[in-house]
Amino acid sequence: MPAESPRERLPFEPRQTKKKTPKKEPVATQPSATSSAKPKAKRNGVNNSNAIPEEVSKRMIRRMALFSGIPTALGISSFVISYYIVINEIFELPTVAVLLVSLGFFGLGVLGLSYGVLSTSWDEGRLGSLVGADEFGVNFGRMVQAWKSSRREARSKS
Repeated sequence: MPAESPRERLPFEPRQTKKKTPKKEPVATQPSATSSAKPKAKRNGVNNSNAIPEEVSKRMIRRMALFSGIPTALGISSFVISYYIVINEIFELPTVAVLLVSLGFFGLGVLGLSYGVLSTSWDEGRLGSLVGADEFGVNFGRMVQAWKSSRREARSKS
């Protein structure tokens, strides 16, 4: 994979130079009757900088539904089609064949969930391509980098 050029950090991408602050002891207080159940950040209208933007989230959900929904629908329809073949005695269909075909489609549906998230453009203003192969490469690279950095941090703490 070629060396990545310097780029801007995505709004929900964690900062690399962020240092952890030590945890403070929680102060036990009685909840007042006027306090609401909403978190402070929501009450003040402050948006969490690590949250996935809604535009990107909706794009991810659409892709996950597409790449997971089609194989899952085929997996369910494989039961209906095999039932039709067996009942009408079109040809002899082994039970193992039905199991393997449906298992294959359901497995593709599970992989489609991951591909749907990773093939989405994580930039707010950019839609990305139809299939998302370029976005998959970039996002998978980011994920691998995050894994490596967290592994290095864990090793350095030990």
